[in-house]
Amino acid sequence: MKILVALGGNALGENPTAQLKLVKHAAKSIVDLAEEGHQVVIVHGNGPQVGMIQSAFENGHDVKSTIPLMPLPECGSMSQGYIGYHLQNAIGNELLSKHIDIDVATIVTQTVVDPNDAAFKHPTKPIGRFHTKDEADQLIKELGITMVEDSGRGYRQVVASPKPIDIVEKEMIKTLIKSKAIVIAAGGGGIPVVKTEGYVGVSAVIDKDFSSAKLAELIKADVFIILTAVNKVCINFGKPEQKELSTLTISEAKGYIKNNEFGKGSMEPKVAAAVSFVENNPLGKAIIASLEQASLAIAGKAGTTITID
Repeated sequence: MKILVALGGNALGENPTAQLKLVKHAAKSIVDLAEEGHQVVIVHGNGPQVGMIQSAFENGHDVKSTIPLMPLPECGSMSQGYIGYHLQNAIGNELLSKHIDIDVATIVTQTVVDPNDAAFKHPTKPIGRFHTKDEADQLIKELGITMVEDSGRGYRQVVASPKPIDIVEKEMIKTLIKSKAIVIAAGGGGIPVVKTEGYVGVSAVIDKDFSSAKLAELIKADVFIILTAVNKVCINFGKPEQKELSTLTISEAKGYIKNNEFGKGSMEPKVAAAVSFVENNPLGKAIIASLEQASLAIAGKAGTTITID
């Protein structure tokens, strides 16, 4: 089967040292899928990483400095490069250890968005590390950025998160898939660009789950699986009446979203992206599961499967 795997940025750690260790764990699950004969495409998040890169340039910049403030599209491209390298290296080493002759390739990817998307007026996408309330207030004062509380875990910067409408490099990605390579693409949701006479980068971060769903649609994936920190989608999460869901219909999912059942910056975009994929690909399967249970979830023995009504 052709499987598109969406891997969360928070699962990769907040710094390069932590990430080098964590990608080895992710690589084992990815290679297990390839070893089972599946064609694998990976889209990773970059929320902590792109925020780290942006903060590094901000910290090094002042009126007398030669270090520039780095635009968000360039920060996104840097995160694609270094996360892609770590994943590509870890997956390649795991393939070598199992004597599996498959290539791995990372594509720096541009994702087309609508310049009139309402998201540009209402930033919602969390990036960077978590801060205390006092730290957030200071950053708002110093940098004029928008900070919000994120799912009870602290405060994070939020930026515009427009919906993806196309992937510029989709034909190259399809070519690599035909060559049987494991492909890492649309990292962090892709570098957001708008189409003019060509393509121009814009200051935003596209939710990687929505870009994953769009790419899964474009490559006609059989399975779209979002790997996260929980085994299944839950309702009443964190409460005594918490309930895990093994299946979730499109209408049920939309009802839960309408009732704000899922965290805006955590599970809600994952469920919404899975719904989008199934609506546009009725023959495909969308799953939300933990990294450790990826193979079991694809076999229908774990995770939450989103189905048509």
